Amino acid sequence: MAYYESVLVFRQDLTEPQVKEKAGKFAEIIKELGGDVKSTEFWGLKNLAYIIRKNRKAHYVMLNIELDGAQIAELERRARIDEDVIRFLNVRVEQLATTPSVMMKKNTEEAE
Repeated sequence: MAYYESVLVFRQDLTEPQVKEKAGKFAEIIKELGGDVKSTEFWGLKNLAYIIRKNRKAHYVMLNIELDGAQIAELERRARIDEDVIRFLNVRVEQLATTPSVMMKKNTEEAE
């Protein structure tokens, strides 16, 4: 089993509960494929660098997952099929971070 950081970018017109539901759906897919979701981070609604499929903003979600390398292609295929996912990125890492990501630290600093 390999470790991956998977970032999913969802359409801007989804509500926050819908985004969390979609993230839960992808967590179920990962479990179905024999993997495990170690942590989930909701980065919120962010501006995109350029317009993607008529969206100027998007909801970002990061999943730290443990999944067999052969199954990552199936996860990517299902992300491509989902009409609410406008982009995704899966990066293999040596080990998963135990602390919040830089994006989460930035969000907490902005809140303060």
